[in-house]
Amino acid sequence: MDKKINITVCLGSSCYARGNEEHLSFIEDYVERYNLDAKVDISGSRCEGRCADGPNITVNGKLYTNIDQDKLKEILDNIRG
Repeated sequence: MDKKINITVCLGSSCYARGNEEHLSFIEDYVERYNLDAKVDISGSRCEGRCADGPNITVNGKLYTNIDQDKLKEILDNIRG
C-alpha cells in the first residue's frame, strides 16, 4: 500500500478566520469525492507559528502558506497523482 498522505490544517484563530474553516471542509469533500479515505490522514493544529503568512496547511511536512481554494485544489490534485 502506498504511504499515507498527512495533511495538517492550522486551526489557530488567525488561519481559521482567514479561511481554513472552509479549507478543511474542502479537503474533506475532496477526499470523499476521490475515495481517498484510506490514503489521506487529516488533522488540525492549534498554530503553525506563521500567522502572518496564513492561512497555512502542511502536507507531508511541507508548509504551504497563503492558501486559497485554487491553490488548495492544485496541491490536492498533485498529491492525488
